[in-house]
Amino acid sequence: MSIPVYTPDLTGNEIQYAEDAIRSGWISSIGPYVNRFEQALAKETGATEAISVCNGTVALHLALHCLDIGPGDEVIVPTFTYIASVNTIAQTGAVPVFAESRSTDWLLDPADFERRITPQTKAVMPVHLYGAICDPEINVIARRHGLRIIEDCAEALGSRIDGRHVGVDADVATFSFFGNKTVTTGEGGAVIARDPDVSARMRKVKGQGQSLERRYWHDELGFNYRMTNICAAIGTAQMERLAEILKRKREIAAIYRQNLNSNLFSFQEVSEGVSSSNWLISLLLPPGCEREAVMTFMAERGVDSRPVFYCAHHMPMYRSEEHFPIAQDIAQRGISLPSYPTLTDADILTVTSCLTQAVEVQLRQ
Repeated sequence: MSIPVYTPDLTGNEIQYAEDAIRSGWISSIGPYVNRFEQALAKETGATEAISVCNGTVALHLALHCLDIGPGDEVIVPTFTYIASVNTIAQTGAVPVFAESRSTDWLLDPADFERRITPQTKAVMPVHLYGAICDPEINVIARRHGLRIIEDCAEALGSRIDGRHVGVDADVATFSFFGNKTVTTGEGGAVIARDPDVSARMRKVKGQGQSLERRYWHDELGFNYRMTNICAAIGTAQMERLAEILKRKREIAAIYRQNLNSNLFSFQEVSEGVSSSNWLISLLLPPGCEREAVMTFMAERGVDSRPVFYCAHHMPMYRSEEHFPIAQDIAQRGISLPSYPTLTDADILTVTSCLTQAVEVQLRQ
């Protein structure tokens, strides 16, 4: 039996609620589960309201668009991130400006971010990778320079810093509910905002720019970014068990850390005051260790793994000769391990044993 990197836990009311949505006939973007899911998200995050959308990528684009970011603007974003963070900036016509990561938490370096601010800089996009939370100093710097803050929280639902949910202090924060996320709707996303006027605009724009008071009256450019009632039904059931899921993922992270030799492996660090969602357990292999060979060794023994993200400035459409030594090192040596909530302790020990063997074989060569 193989151990995948991730598989959703759908053992709650997911099937019951999805079937209810289908039987009700409300299968598109109107229906009671949309409201229930949004209310559950708002309660979890502490936001005044949450606005559901059809995936995490359009959540980012909606945020940027509704903050009036476009041609001529620059948005600072870490080069070590999933490509959606960068693509959505480019989709507005703005220019993504890449910044370095920190070697400890692998997240946007506040000092490098500040060095890259120019008169054209309109916003910053901190990305909270793998459940860790970016340094709050980023937001302090952004406010000092009058910049908009769009926090990419796709991987951080349930993460908190000093008791506050990630994203609540941003202008807009975005979430993803893809099949491998802590909470899944199959495909889905959401946005939250500090300013109720921004929230109202995002709710309007996600529905083709239709007036919220006058049906079929469209008075600004909009998009069809709405979540379906079926997806929201699955998400509603998932949110009912979020605390349980987060608890198990904390246990999984602890077992990995306890059973992998710290002289061989370097884990992503979690800053003081941060409670991570532990979305995906990721670590750095020893220098000189061939990652592909390690992953192949594990796969042949039934254990799946994934490389971490490649740097965006190495992608053909964003190619830059600029050197980001820390981000590039993380991208080259990072690996993600099975992290789904139904993993057994025995499964985790199988993974740690297999990974250790794979690395020891590599280091002997």
